[in-house]
Amino acid sequence: MSGNVISKPRVEPDGEGDFILDPELLAERFSLSAERFRHLVRSGHVKSSVEMGLGEDEGRRRLTVRCGNRAWTAVVDAGGDVVSENLTVLRHAPAR
Repeated sequence: MSGNVISKPRVEPDGEGDFILDPELLAERFSLSAERFRHLVRSGHVKSSVEMGLGEDEGRRRLTVRCGNRAWTAVVDAGGDVVSENLTVLRHAPAR
């Protein structure tokens, strides 16, 4: 079997409520080189947020990383495994 296999990311909590994401994996998700993605991070063009699950989603987190007009969203379980992810193209780039 051939073709591109996109690996499922694993997310590591940093102990302070944030998460550590592999920049190379995120660059892949945004179809950018790792170097270009790191440049966008350093220049403040990449934003992220974490939402805590409630009710039946208790223990899960929704992580969203925005880069330009695209947003990568992942739902992470309590063990740090990504249970779902998607990339959305936004109509307009978010205001800075």
